[in-house]
Amino acid sequence: MSSQNPNARTRILNAAWNLLEKGGSKVRMSDIAKAAGVSRQAVYLHFPSRAELLIETTRHIDEAKAVDDRLAPSRAATNGRERLQLFVEAWAGHIPEIYGVGRALMAMQDNDEEARKAWGDRMQAVRHGCAAAVSALAADGELRSGLTEEKATDLLWTLLSVRNWEQLTLEAGWSQEEYLTALKDLAFRGLTDTAD
Repeated sequence: MSSQNPNARTRILNAAWNLLEKGGSKVRMSDIAKAAGVSRQAVYLHFPSRAELLIETTRHIDEAKAVDDRLAPSRAATNGRERLQLFVEAWAGHIPEIYGVGRALMAMQDNDEEARKAWGDRMQAVRHGCAAAVSALAADGELRSGLTEEKATDLLWTLLSVRNWEQLTLEAGWSQEEYLTALKDLAFRGLTDTAD
Protein backbone atom coordinates (compact mmCIF):
# COMPACT_ATOMS: atom_id res chain seq x y z
CA MET A 1 0.00 0.00 0.00
CA SER A 2 1.13 3.51 -0.69
CA SER A 3 2.46 5.54 2.22
CA GLN A 4 0.76 8.52 0.59
CA ASN A 5 -2.66 7.07 1.42
CA PRO A 6 -4.17 9.58 3.88
CA ASN A 7 -5.68 6.72 5.86
CA ALA A 8 -2.35 4.95 6.30
CA ARG A 9 -1.38 7.01 9.33
CA THR A 10 -4.69 6.28 11.05
CA ARG A 11 -4.45 2.58 10.20
CA ILE A 12 -0.94 2.49 11.67
CA LEU A 13 -2.08 4.21 14.87
CA ASN A 14 -5.10 1.92 15.19
CA ALA A 15 -2.92 -1.14 14.60
CA ALA A 16 -0.46 -0.03 17.29
CA TRP A 17 -3.38 0.65 19.66
CA ASN A 18 -4.87 -2.78 19.03
CA LEU A 19 -1.56 -4.62 19.45
CA LEU A 20 -0.73 -2.77 22.67
CA GLU A 21 -4.20 -3.40 24.06
CA LYS A 22 -3.80 -7.11 23.43
CA GLY A 23 -0.89 -6.98 25.84
CA GLY A 24 2.04 -7.18 23.47
CA SER A 25 5.16 -7.03 25.63
CA LYS A 26 7.32 -5.91 22.73
CA VAL A 27 5.37 -4.42 19.86
CA ARG A 28 7.72 -4.11 16.89
CA MET A 29 7.40 -1.75 13.95
CA SER A 30 7.14 -4.76 11.63
CA ASP A 31 4.22 -6.15 13.69
CA ILE A 32 2.44 -2.81 13.44
CA ALA A 33 3.11 -2.56 9.69
CA LYS A 34 1.67 -6.03 9.11
CA ALA A 35 -1.41 -5.32 11.23
CA ALA A 36 -1.98 -1.99 9.42
CA GLY A 37 -1.51 -3.51 5.95
CA VAL A 38 1.40 -1.23 5.06
CA SER A 39 5.10 -1.74 4.53
CA ARG A 40 7.56 -1.25 7.36
CA GLN A 41 9.02 1.62 5.32
CA ALA A 42 5.59 3.29 5.26
CA VAL A 43 5.44 3.12 9.05
CA TYR A 44 8.83 4.84 9.27
CA LEU A 45 7.73 7.49 6.75
CA HIS A 46 4.88 8.45 9.09
CA PHE A 47 6.75 7.84 12.36
CA PRO A 48 10.55 8.17 12.17
CA SER A 49 11.03 6.30 15.46
CA ARG A 50 9.21 3.72 17.52
CA ALA A 51 9.12 6.17 20.43
CA GLU A 52 7.32 8.72 18.26
CA LEU A 53 4.84 6.07 17.12
CA LEU A 54 4.08 4.99 20.70
CA ILE A 55 3.66 8.59 21.85
CA GLU A 56 1.40 9.40 18.91
CA THR A 57 -0.62 6.24 19.58
CA THR A 58 -1.40 7.38 23.13
CA ARG A 59 -2.38 10.81 21.79
CA HIS A 60 -4.51 9.16 19.10
CA ILE A 61 -6.37 7.23 21.80
CA ASP A 62 -6.99 10.46 23.71
CA GLU A 63 -8.36 12.03 20.53
CA ALA A 64 -10.53 9.01 19.71
CA LYS A 65 -11.90 9.04 23.26
CA ALA A 66 -12.52 12.83 23.08
CA VAL A 67 -10.42 13.57 26.15
CA ASP A 68 -10.26 17.31 25.36
CA ASP A 69 -14.07 17.46 25.30
CA ARG A 70 -14.15 15.68 28.66
CA LEU A 71 -11.64 18.11 30.13
CA ALA A 72 -13.44 21.20 28.80
CA PRO A 73 -15.77 21.55 31.82
CA SER A 74 -12.79 21.39 34.20
CA ARG A 75 -10.92 23.99 32.19
CA ALA A 76 -13.98 26.26 32.20
CA ALA A 77 -14.63 25.88 35.93
CA THR A 78 -15.13 29.13 37.81
CA ASN A 79 -13.46 28.05 41.05
CA GLY A 80 -10.76 25.71 42.30
CA ARG A 81 -13.03 23.16 43.97
CA GLU A 82 -15.12 22.78 40.84
CA ARG A 83 -12.01 22.47 38.69
CA LEU A 84 -10.58 19.79 40.97
CA GLN A 85 -13.82 17.79 41.03
CA LEU A 86 -14.32 17.94 37.27
CA PHE A 87 -10.69 17.09 36.52
CA VAL A 88 -10.78 14.06 38.82
CA GLU A 89 -14.04 12.90 37.21
CA ALA A 90 -12.67 13.32 33.68
CA TRP A 91 -9.40 11.49 34.31
CA ALA A 92 -10.93 8.75 36.46
CA GLY A 93 -13.48 8.08 33.72
CA HIS A 94 -10.74 7.91 31.09
CA ILE A 95 -8.54 5.37 32.90
CA PRO A 96 -10.68 2.29 32.07
CA GLU A 97 -10.55 3.26 28.39
CA ILE A 98 -6.77 3.54 28.21
CA TYR A 99 -5.93 0.83 30.71
CA GLY A 100 -5.06 -1.87 28.14
CA VAL A 101 -2.49 0.31 26.42
CA GLY A 102 -1.31 1.79 29.72
CA ARG A 103 -0.77 -1.67 31.19
CA ALA A 104 1.31 -2.69 28.16
CA LEU A 105 3.44 0.46 28.26
CA MET A 106 3.96 0.20 32.03
CA ALA A 107 5.03 -3.44 31.67
CA MET A 108 7.44 -2.56 28.87
CA GLN A 109 8.98 0.59 30.34
CA ASP A 110 11.56 -1.07 32.59
CA ASN A 111 13.36 -2.55 29.58
CA ASP A 112 12.11 -0.36 26.75
CA GLU A 113 13.17 3.28 26.61
CA GLU A 114 10.64 4.09 23.87
CA ALA A 115 7.74 2.70 25.91
CA ARG A 116 9.01 4.67 28.91
CA LYS A 117 8.99 7.86 26.83
CA ALA A 118 5.47 7.20 25.54
CA TRP A 119 4.02 6.47 28.97
CA GLY A 120 5.97 9.34 30.52
CA ASP A 121 4.58 11.74 27.92
CA ARG A 122 1.00 10.80 28.81
CA MET A 123 1.60 10.89 32.55
CA GLN A 124 3.17 14.35 32.26
CA ALA A 125 -0.02 15.49 30.52
CA VAL A 126 -1.99 14.20 33.53
CA ARG A 127 0.44 15.95 35.87
CA HIS A 128 -0.13 19.19 33.97
CA GLY A 129 -3.87 18.83 34.57
CA CYS A 130 -3.23 18.15 38.26
CA ALA A 131 -1.08 21.29 38.48
CA ALA A 132 -3.84 23.38 36.86
CA ALA A 133 -6.44 22.11 39.35
CA VAL A 134 -4.09 22.75 42.28
CA SER A 135 -3.26 26.22 40.98
CA ALA A 136 -6.97 27.04 40.81
CA LEU A 137 -7.39 25.92 44.44
CA ALA A 138 -4.43 28.05 45.47
CA ALA A 139 -5.77 31.08 43.61
CA ASP A 140 -9.02 30.77 45.58
CA GLY A 141 -7.12 30.44 48.86
CA GLU A 142 -8.48 26.89 49.20
CA LEU A 143 -5.19 24.97 49.18
CA ARG A 144 -4.57 23.23 52.50
CA SER A 145 -2.33 25.33 54.74
CA GLY A 146 1.26 24.15 54.85
CA LEU A 147 0.98 22.44 51.46
CA THR A 148 2.90 23.90 48.52
CA GLU A 149 1.45 23.78 45.03
CA GLU A 150 4.25 21.44 43.96
CA LYS A 151 3.61 18.99 46.80
CA ALA A 152 -0.16 19.21 46.25
CA THR A 153 0.37 18.43 42.56
CA ASP A 154 2.53 15.44 43.53
CA LEU A 155 -0.21 14.16 45.85
CA LEU A 156 -3.01 14.55 43.32
CA TRP A 157 -0.92 12.99 40.54
CA THR A 158 -0.22 9.99 42.77
CA LEU A 159 -3.88 9.63 43.76
CA LEU A 160 -4.84 9.59 40.08
CA SER A 161 -2.28 6.98 39.05
CA VAL A 162 -3.39 4.14 36.84
CA ARG A 163 -1.81 1.70 39.31
CA ASN A 164 -4.14 2.95 42.08
CA TRP A 165 -7.16 2.49 39.81
CA GLU A 166 -5.92 -1.00 38.91
CA GLN A 167 -5.48 -2.03 42.54
CA LEU A 168 -8.82 -0.71 43.72
CA THR A 169 -11.04 -1.77 40.82
CA LEU A 170 -9.41 -4.86 39.36
CA GLU A 171 -7.69 -6.31 42.41
CA ALA A 172 -9.89 -5.14 45.31
CA GLY A 173 -13.13 -5.33 43.31
CA TRP A 174 -14.38 -1.76 43.76
CA SER A 175 -16.91 -0.50 41.26
CA GLN A 176 -15.97 2.50 39.11
CA GLU A 177 -18.52 4.54 41.07
CA GLU A 178 -17.00 3.55 44.44
CA TYR A 179 -13.54 4.37 43.11
CA LEU A 180 -14.60 7.79 41.84
CA THR A 181 -16.46 8.71 45.04
CA ALA A 182 -13.50 7.76 47.24
CA LEU A 183 -11.02 9.47 44.94
CA LYS A 184 -12.88 12.78 44.98
CA ASP A 185 -13.22 12.59 48.76
CA LEU A 186 -9.51 11.86 49.22
CA ALA A 187 -8.54 14.65 46.82
CA PHE A 188 -10.62 17.23 48.70
CA ARG A 189 -9.49 16.02 52.12
CA GLY A 190 -5.86 15.91 51.07
CA LEU A 191 -5.67 19.21 49.24
CA THR A 192 -8.06 21.51 51.08
CA ASP A 193 -8.59 22.39 54.74
CA THR A 194 -12.20 21.27 54.65
CA ALA A 195 -13.97 18.62 52.59
CA ASP A 196 -17.21 19.23 50.71
